[in-house]
Amino acid sequence: MPERQVMVTRRPNIVIAISIVLASAILAIAVWVLAQMRDDALRRAQDSVFNVSLLVERDVSRNLEIYDLSLRAVLDGLKQPGVLDLKPAMRQMVLFDGSASAKDMGSILVTDEAGNVRFDSQATPPRQVNLADRDYFKVQRDSPNAGLFISHPFIPKVGGKDVSIALSRRITRPDGGFGGVVAGTMRLTYFHSLFAGMNLGVGGSMALMLSDGTMLMRRPYDPKMIGINLTGTANYSRFTEQPSGDFFGTAALDGVERWYAFRHIDMYPLILDVALSTRDIYAQWRHRAWIIGSLIAALDVTIIALAVLFSQQLRHRRAAEEELRVLACTDGLTGLFNRRTYEQQAEGEWRRAQRNARPLSMLLIDVDNFKGFNDLYGHSAGDEALIGVARCISQSVRRPGDTAARYGGEEFAVLLPDTDEAGATRIAGKICAAVEALQLRHVASSHCVLTVSIGVATTRGQAFATSRALVDAADEALYEAKDAGRNCVLCFGATTHATHAMHATLGTTSVAGTGTKKLLRN
Repeated sequence: MPERQVMVTRRPNIVIAISIVLASAILAIAVWVLAQMRDDALRRAQDSVFNVSLLVERDVSRNLEIYDLSLRAVLDGLKQPGVLDLKPAMRQMVLFDGSASAKDMGSILVTDEAGNVRFDSQATPPRQVNLADRDYFKVQRDSPNAGLFISHPFIPKVGGKDVSIALSRRITRPDGGFGGVVAGTMRLTYFHSLFAGMNLGVGGSMALMLSDGTMLMRRPYDPKMIGINLTGTANYSRFTEQPSGDFFGTAALDGVERWYAFRHIDMYPLILDVALSTRDIYAQWRHRAWIIGSLIAALDVTIIALAVLFSQQLRHRRAAEEELRVLACTDGLTGLFNRRTYEQQAEGEWRRAQRNARPLSMLLIDVDNFKGFNDLYGHSAGDEALIGVARCISQSVRRPGDTAARYGGEEFAVLLPDTDEAGATRIAGKICAAVEALQLRHVASSHCVLTVSIGVATTRGQAFATSRALVDAADEALYEAKDAGRNCVLCFGATTHATHAMHATLGTTSVAGTGTKKLLRN
């Protein structure tokens, strides 16, 4: 199995971590794409606004220029000799061209220095009106170099009820004195129609104002806004800072947040601003963002959910494998290690003991007269007896490095690393005493209860070439223990010639006889 697969199998949480990283990467990419789409939406809106503002500026500038040319033509006509002596109808044709009668254009009027109308493009004789109170008259009268002047909105005294503005130029007499004005009116319906033809969305706006902040026309249209002054508002202050520009701002008139593009119309004291509502700019993007965001969220949730499920399956698999591993190395009846596992452990501990020059002890344990116990009390009772013996062994062998196993049938084995012969003998004695203390009746035994015999072998002081030799030594000691009367512990020894006996009930130790083995009898 590849190393990565093993790692994933052993650490299911890695799957969840990888899924979170993958989901985060997908989310980051989606956020980046949405950010780019948002910027693209703003750029498209900006391009649209710039195009609209340029179109409106050129249209307004062209019409004002045409009207101004008409005013200049009147001024030039008044200077021509004999024009004033022409018949009224002929004089009208000479002074006023066809542009004066164009749609949304009002009257072109010529006044004297007192403001009285001398010539009228729409009436012969002229209408009796005095314009001395109009701003476009006063400015020309008081400022010889005013040039073309665009007035504030007003209602004409004659000739209509539509709100209009006037364009005026000064009439200068040959001596340099003030000789009156030539003024032409323009209805604001022209700007209203022009603005209405532009697609700015639901929340868009467009405004044309004089340089002093006076509103001439605004979309969305509200008659009450015509003529108001915006001086002092945040947006107007930014309009006056430079000839053109753009910014995000909130309108003082309706409180809507918009992106503004503004420009000063060349040669005229006019400011045009075109604005799109930020809500309209990002409306389509917002719709797509909801769709993409929902899909990405669903995808990320699905990835993580599948990873969690997969991780759970890996945990179940790992638990099942662990259970199988335990079953493979454990005896099903007693819960101790089986012989195969024990031999693997013994080989490893043998090598370690040889490498580190540390003692290693082994106990071989056999239940005395177990066949007779089975014949008398049945196999079920025999199984219970083996379970009891295994429990006594487990309770006596408690160190983490010690290994206890069912070696086969009624035989058990215990491996005791870093334990010398004396220590192994003590543990063996505890096991013998614990089994006898179970008081399992066994009439076929000379001891009348179930007992065990134990053979002990230790590497310290002995010359064992292999781990198998150690097992054989313990096995030899076990058979000697059985020959010595059972219910005893016998240690394999090549140099010691003493037999040690311990009476389990009295806890006394006695030494008797000679031999080649050490005997511990209960």
